[in-house]
Amino acid sequence: MALTRTQRKRMFRGIQYLIGLVVVVIVALLIDWPVFVKAWFNLDIAWQMFPDVLATGLVNTLLYTALGFTFGIALAIVLALMRLSSIKVYRAVAMAYIELFRGLPALAVLVIIAYGLPRAFPGFKFPGDTLGQVAVGLGVTAAAYMAETLRAGIQAVPKGQVEAARTLGMSPGRTMVTIVLPQALRIVIPPLTNEIILLVKDSSLVYILGVTTDQYELTKYGQSAINEFASVTPLTVIAVLYLFITLPLSWLVRRLERRHAKAR
Repeated sequence: MALTRTQRKRMFRGIQYLIGLVVVVIVALLIDWPVFVKAWFNLDIAWQMFPDVLATGLVNTLLYTALGFTFGIALAIVLALMRLSSIKVYRAVAMAYIELFRGLPALAVLVIIAYGLPRAFPGFKFPGDTLGQVAVGLGVTAAAYMAETLRAGIQAVPKGQVEAARTLGMSPGRTMVTIVLPQALRIVIPPLTNEIILLVKDSSLVYILGVTTDQYELTKYGQSAINEFASVTPLTVIAVLYLFITLPLSWLVRRLERRHAKAR
C-alpha cells in the first residue's frame, strides 16, 4: 500500500530524528567524560574567577557596548538624513561612508583609530583616552549598518503625517525631529537591538587598544584566566556570561517584532 504524502513526510522526519539521535549517542560514548568535565567545567577554577569577572569583565563589556552604540546611533541618524537629502553631494558622502565601513573589519577600524590617527595627527588625543577610542572605534562601524536601518525606518513613516505637519506650519527640521524620527526609531528598534548584540561581541576586539588589567572585557579577561589557571574552564564561564547578555536581548527582539507585526 502506497504511503500518502503526509505519511512520507512523517517517516522522513522520523528517520532524520533517528539519525540525529544515533550521532549524539556515538559522540557521547566517544567522549572521555572525566577529562572533559575537568577541563571545561572545573567548578573550583570557575568560583575563583568571581566576583572579578563580573566587576571587571562584564561591566567593561557592557560599558564598551553602550559607548559604541551611543556614538554609533548619533552618527547613524546624521548619515541616514544625509542619505535622504535632496543634495546630491550629501547622499554621495553618506553612501561612500556606509559602503566603506561596512566593508572594513571592525578590528581594522580599531587599529586605524588607535594607531593610525595619532600618527597622522601628532599630539591628537581622544577625549576619555581608551574609552574615547572604544566609542569611536566601535561606533563608526556600527553607524554604517544602523544608518541604512534608520533610513528604511524613516521611509516607512507614512508621508501623510509629514504633509499634515507641514500644513500645520512646522518647518522641515521640526517635522523630522518631532514627527518622523520618533516613529522611525520605534519601527527600527528590533534591528537596532540586533546591532547591540553584534556590538557586545565586537567589544571583544578592544584588546587591540592595549588595555590595562582593570579595562579587560570578558574575552580578554578569559584569556588572562586561561593562562593563570592553565585550564579552559574560564572559556565556559565567559561563554555563559555572554549568553547572559545576548539571550535576553534576542528574546526582546522577538517580542518587539511580534508586537510590531500585531500593530501593523
